[in-house]
Amino acid sequence: MRRRNLSVVLGAVAAHGSLPRPLSRADVAGRVGLTRAAVSSLVDELIGRGALTEAETSPDGRVGRPGRALSVTDEGPAGLGLEIGVNHLGACVVDLRGEPRVWRRVDGVNAGRPAGRVLAEAAALAAEAQAEAAGLGLRVEGRVLAVPGVVPNGPGGLVERAPNLGWHGVRLADHWPDPDTVPEPENEANLGALAEHWTAEQAVDTFVHVSAETGIGAALVIDGRLFRGARGFAGELGHIPIRPDGVECACGARGCLEQYAGEAAVLREAGLAQYGGAAGAGAAPAGDPIALLAERAAAGHAPTLAALDRAGQALGLALASAVELIDPDGLVLGGAYAELADWLLPSVRAELAARVTVRPWAPEALRPSALGRRGPLLGAALTTVRRIMADPTLLPVG
Repeated sequence: MRRRNLSVVLGAVAAHGSLPRPLSRADVAGRVGLTRAAVSSLVDELIGRGALTEAETSPDGRVGRPGRALSVTDEGPAGLGLEIGVNHLGACVVDLRGEPRVWRRVDGVNAGRPAGRVLAEAAALAAEAQAEAAGLGLRVEGRVLAVPGVVPNGPGGLVERAPNLGWHGVRLADHWPDPDTVPEPENEANLGALAEHWTAEQAVDTFVHVSAETGIGAALVIDGRLFRGARGFAGELGHIPIRPDGVECACGARGCLEQYAGEAAVLREAGLAQYGGAAGAGAAPAGDPIALLAERAAAGHAPTLAALDRAGQALGLALASAVELIDPDGLVLGGAYAELADWLLPSVRAELAARVTVRPWAPEALRPSALGRRGPLLGAALTTVRRIMADPTLLPVG
């Protein structure tokens, strides 16, 4: 019961923020329905655990002594998020308010390289980010790694497979240099969906979040909770066959959505294949292929517009099946799709309108994410923060 009450009090302070004025202990008691004495004891513990701070406020014209203003600390506990992409590494540190305080990205091809080398570089980047965070007064309490692959349910830190990296059966603890800082792996699409749910101004509780860079991933959030499936393999939208006799995919099957709406497919159809990268293909020319596609599309480049239209049709076909099966309130385009949404949305919406016929479907139920490609890394860092908010006793006292 005390653990729950600590979470309730911390959540009330976090939800209120500082406007129009910070909350006092009495204000919190009135909001959460606990006695002032109980709230005072809980606040003392949260201050002792480094989750809240309290400062005296100036008189505001009301009778009585100046109040004491509570706020979620911007120092102390923090979450470290890491990301391994096909063409980049990322690190992010988020404070207990959910604010990113450290953000690092290093471009470089990771596909086809030994997992140990990539993980060693990720560990070095994590150490740099943690050192920078320490300089800001932040203390990392947990580490989560976003990967473009399947992470089975349960402990063990196993990445079962990540076809676009060329990984199979990679256990992080076998390669991470420091056994005390091994992160918890999670699928990047899942983390992007959670970040969307946690940060969106008008979030819905049941939605499908689909994102893409080299591969295509999807995540299902049902009644506000991530649905991972029986073994953690849910959301492999990129490997749903939309053309059973189509081209061979890196996963070994044929006709997967990834081969028609993934980054490499769009670049190829746009006549820009030299800017793509695949496992074992070596480094692509310098630059951001997604930004290049957006630039060409905005300039009216006909092959790029046609390529994005065809990708939207393929994506709409797959998403229509997802809508019919899951009955979500909404669909969110994240990752690279969010940055290309202006050119993808018309064809995706047309496919949905033509194929979703057994239930009502509004065009505005499909929308781009405001987070774009930042989602998975932000979600990785926020995972630790959300766990602390749900159970402040995870923080040490003193």
